[in-house]
Amino acid sequence: MVVLFAEPLPDLVIPAPRLVLRPPQRGDYRDWAELRGRSRGFLEPWEPTWPDDALTRTCYRRRLKRAAEDWRMDDGYAFHLVRRMDRALIGALTFSNVRRGVALTAAVGYWVGHAHSRQGYMREALRAGLGWAFADLGLHRIEAACLPRNRASAGLLRAVGFREEGLARRYLKINGVWEDHLLFAVLREDGVV
Repeated sequence: MVVLFAEPLPDLVIPAPRLVLRPPQRGDYRDWAELRGRSRGFLEPWEPTWPDDALTRTCYRRRLKRAAEDWRMDDGYAFHLVRRMDRALIGALTFSNVRRGVALTAAVGYWVGHAHSRQGYMREALRAGLGWAFADLGLHRIEAACLPRNRASAGLLRAVGFREEGLARRYLKINGVWEDHLLFAVLREDGVV
């Protein structure tokens, strides 16, 4: 099922054991900026170069506008990860580059704040998100990529059921450098969710 809507983002909640996935909201700005700011050194080695205004309200509004447009056009679906016990924003997960027709595929990307890493939150979020993408979006294949030296991310993908499919040379520009990436995918029929 494709969800079409006008801004703001839809009121959708995907449950996971200790957290929920929900679209980002305007009121999330302060928590988002604080979490990203505290985690900057942890995140920068794995992400595209942060713009000078990366943590400003203006940048966050641009992100929300882009997320709403992606949802409206069925190009992508952005979620914040919110811990149930205290409603703390702990990270994000995005399905992007949705392709319909004979492909029925998307790419998944994610990040978690440094203080929340290695606690199993992203494993829960990926499982819940994959279940939604396969069932509600009707996708057949979800792809992911990570730097070969990012052992934590590669281990997470394998633990959730992704299979490594190869190496893409100089695949993405990460922190200002074209980097090789390991390519992973999971199929609906793999039955991981």
